[in-house]
Amino acid sequence: MEQLKVTSLLALACLVLDFLCIHPFRDGNGRVSRLLTLLALYQHRHHIGCYISLERIVEQTKESYYEVLQKSSTGWHDGSHEIMPWFNYFLATIRTAYREFEERAERQRPARGSKADLIDYALGNVPSPFGISDVQRLCPNVSRDMIRVVMNRWRKNGRLKVIGRGRDAQWERVEKQKS
Repeated sequence: MEQLKVTSLLALACLVLDFLCIHPFRDGNGRVSRLLTLLALYQHRHHIGCYISLERIVEQTKESYYEVLQKSSTGWHDGSHEIMPWFNYFLATIRTAYREFEERAERQRPARGSKADLIDYALGNVPSPFGISDVQRLCPNVSRDMIRVVMNRWRKNGRLKVIGRGRDAQWERVEKQKS
């Protein structure tokens, strides 16, 4: 007989629910279950836990967490439990994490605009001191010559100063003096 095929996220949700129902420790089962969740997610190439705290999301929805855990664990020992409330909660937690990640990533991305605007954004955010190659990594579709033009404009306006000469020249943003 062919083995039942189950999506990895459903299998992960079942694994975590089983762990919580077994309740192997006197204390800390919830925290360990979240570590187990992260490990299992990483093994299935879901790396969201590297960027967004699933622990925090569960903490923010603690009432729902306990309510759903109670619903889904009732009857677990005799195999008559209902996995769907837990599965829905589990997926909602993962979905919330991905949405938060998207919002954060969106805030980090400069608005689309001219190449000069992209370079301006990069110059304002690259860690100082930096080289032209650092700015070029942030603006891969912009020519080195265009980056030099904008950097020289910043230098003439007193916003950048060059440290050294030649290939290894470094640049530093100049902080405005308070009057």
